[in-house]
Amino acid sequence: MRNIAYAWSAVGGDPALAGRVTVTPRHGALAARLPVREAARACVAACALAAAELAARRAGLARVPGVRVDDGAVATACTSERHLLVDGRAPVAFAPLSRFWRTADGWVRTHANYPHHRQRLLSALRAGEAAGEREVEAAMAERTAVEVEEAVYAAGGLAVAVRTFEEWARHPQAVAVAGRPLVEHERLDTAPARVLTALPAEGTPLLPAAGLRVLDLSRVIAGPVATRTLSLLGADVLRVDPPGLPELPDQHTDTGFGKRSATLDLAADRRAFEELLATADVVVTGYRPGALDRFGLGAEELVERRPGLVVAQLSAWGAYGPWGGRRGFDSLVQAATGIAVAEGTPQRPGALPAQVLDHGSGHLLAAAVLRALTEQSDDGCGRVVRVALARTARWLTEEVAADTGTAGDEYAGAGPWLAERDSRLGRLRYARPPVGFDGGPADWARPPGPWGADAACWA
Repeated sequence: MRNIAYAWSAVGGDPALAGRVTVTPRHGALAARLPVREAARACVAACALAAAELAARRAGLARVPGVRVDDGAVATACTSERHLLVDGRAPVAFAPLSRFWRTADGWVRTHANYPHHRQRLLSALRAGEAAGEREVEAAMAERTAVEVEEAVYAAGGLAVAVRTFEEWARHPQAVAVAGRPLVEHERLDTAPARVLTALPAEGTPLLPAAGLRVLDLSRVIAGPVATRTLSLLGADVLRVDPPGLPELPDQHTDTGFGKRSATLDLAADRRAFEELLATADVVVTGYRPGALDRFGLGAEELVERRPGLVVAQLSAWGAYGPWGGRRGFDSLVQAATGIAVAEGTPQRPGALPAQVLDHGSGHLLAAAVLRALTEQSDDGCGRVVRVALARTARWLTEEVAADTGTAGDEYAGAGPWLAERDSRLGRLRYARPPVGFDGGPADWARPPGPWGADAACWA
């Protein structure tokens, strides 16, 4: 329970409530050299406990409902993108140019799943647009890992040198990350937030986020996992994307449960956005730090225009240090922070059994939002909460305690935690939500729909 207590404390929870969590251990789930299972379990437990606490507050319950965390459900949810089937079709995984590459002095990891990132990678390597793996291998072999890292970043692409724990610890960004809490909290105003209506104490399910409006300005996995969780708990979640930057279809489907999806040009349709913001309760952002500031969407500006707002910000490297403005993904953070070396072999870097930096950070961010809403019921103040993948990586590699000698069943596969349902996209097989508490929801109220198919308005 030590890891759960730490994660719960990180989101500002009362230590006395940690005892409301019951864990079902399953050995072999998320098997790795690092304590991945324990970290993922703690993040989900903190999120479920935050949901139960808010439900108790809104329903006037004398006691916070008990929380149930099953390692099997957690492991399945943290690999949800691998279990998704759409009419029997498996999702598209990493693109061919998103992988480890040997350089003149080591390794780099690239991310080129999006067409614009692929083009920028090839431009930095001075390879033609039609270049494939063989041409990229040759270009990589002529450069050092850090040369590739800097050249690709300068071109607007995504690549990082693979580092050991010791090499990363000396990096200025690692030093900046080390000085930050796992979850950052800031109170910004004293204006009253919208008063949440009471929930019925009888009947199920208890939906602690019922009636809340969540504006989802995030992409890829971590931010959308946070908002997918809030939608499970009853929030009206509207994901808004720029019309010229479509999401990968399978990725959008996997993280789109319970939500609606709209497109909006912030420059041309500013009035529509401001109308959404005027009655929003939560805004979740997942773009690199500073990217939304040019639209006046910094945390302080948002709360100034919408007093009482909760702003949740997710980034790869944190909004500080020399890499504070850089883009990043789970796979790149694993490579930079020493995880890829720890999980690999002397011949080749490796990877964690799940993108747990994404999924874990997403659940921590959702937990922080739920706790902020609970605290708001006391003081009404607007708040900002922040989570960074690199800080989650530090917690995983240096602070999470491994289970030793704990009794439990073996993880026999994802089967018990998968479900199927029809949708506008076809018949879906998907991972059930891992967040559970007594009286809480067991599944999302609605399946995902096509990207950008909904109106940019609240339900």
